[in-house]
Amino acid sequence: MYVLLNIKCVMMVKKVGIRREDKYLMERRCAVTPALVKKLSTAHPEVQFEVEKSSKRIFGGEAYEAAGAKIVDSAAHCDVVFGVKEMPEDYFEHAGTYVFFAHVIKGQPYNMPMLKAMMKKSCQLIDYEKIEDDKGRRLIFFGRYAGLAGMINSLWSLGQRLKEMGHPNCFEKVQQACTYNSLNEAMADVKEVGKAIRQTGLPDFLCPLVTGFTGYGNVSGGAQELYDLLPVREITPDELLKGKTTEDNNKNCVFKVVFKEKDLVKPLKSGSAFDLQDYYSNPQKYINDFEKYVPQLTMLMNCMYWDASYPRILTKSYLKKLFETYSTPKLIVIGDITCDPDGSIEATHQPTTIEEPVFVYDPITAAPHTGFKGSGVLIMAVDILPSELPKESSESFSQALENFVVPIATADYSKNFDDIKLPESIKKALILHKGQLTPNYSYIKKYLNPHL
Repeated sequence: MYVLLNIKCVMMVKKVGIRREDKYLMERRCAVTPALVKKLSTAHPEVQFEVEKSSKRIFGGEAYEAAGAKIVDSAAHCDVVFGVKEMPEDYFEHAGTYVFFAHVIKGQPYNMPMLKAMMKKSCQLIDYEKIEDDKGRRLIFFGRYAGLAGMINSLWSLGQRLKEMGHPNCFEKVQQACTYNSLNEAMADVKEVGKAIRQTGLPDFLCPLVTGFTGYGNVSGGAQELYDLLPVREITPDELLKGKTTEDNNKNCVFKVVFKEKDLVKPLKSGSAFDLQDYYSNPQKYINDFEKYVPQLTMLMNCMYWDASYPRILTKSYLKKLFETYSTPKLIVIGDITCDPDGSIEATHQPTTIEEPVFVYDPITAAPHTGFKGSGVLIMAVDILPSELPKESSESFSQALENFVVPIATADYSKNFDDIKLPESIKKALILHKGQLTPNYSYIKKYLNPHL
């Protein structure tokens, strides 16, 4: 006699949380959109999504519910939680896994207490910033949208600053990025400005209008993409110094100059040649060589990575010299998308907010004044620029994250670090495992110790 046993397979369900963003009032982005929730839920029934309530997220709770997610007050208990910006110290659950832009890899002191809290709770931390391919190129980023929004804001800033200086101008057509309903709407306004420049031309006092871009990555690419909607003539840094902008008619166009590392610095040792790899390995052997270009720039878009080991791009002392030398310097706006406090643009004393996005820095008194008024150079330094284009930036980010959500959620983090099955690009971004710094990030201990 045979007995048939009806064995019911029990599916191991993994809960994926999507956190509300609360670090900034105007932060409306999300890491995982309703469209991706629906797609992954359908393909992977073992993964369930819980989404924290939010009254400001660009995608409302009803869109997530329609996609199959559960709306909750807190998703901290989920197996893995995806956010965008840093999470509060009291948010983390024991042994939880959290994925967000942590801003700890430079030893940022303001985030060391958060990292310490995660270590005490034996958490896993995966940082989007370090999800890279085998050539070190970032795979998950908002950079293009930071560049796009930063350029929109900088053109808006130029228009408002010129207006404040008593010069009505075509750039007044451009608004702050966050006021547009879509990126296409913003682009349409910039195209209208371009049309006016072609047909009417720029006023003599503004010619030639030259914008410099530091870097050539995703951020710079986004900024240039927007700027290129104007009638642009691109020249090299050498051509800028040689007066190329004054050779031909310059009223019906704007100029673009892209600066690479070799244009920004030179070897400290006289007569030595610039070597890119040597610069990355030994930045202390190099000094600033960029400031010679600044008198020729109308706008400077700072779009490249920087840390304290590298020479600054623009110092307070140089700005003071510039404003003492010229009664009305050509430089009107700095769009500091990199946005490191007291960093590559030393006059950026702190990031600005979407609500108060600009300030005027007076190089003579070394004082910043919020808004468009005052003597000096205007600086736009919003540090959550992609959130000014929340729909498009979230959709793009979510698409880039698509192939990683399920592997991150289903990985067994109870195993030893070497035995965890994760895509290599994700494993390289695992900063904490069971509350311990992983081998690639052990150097962070020297920044963490003061907070122990």
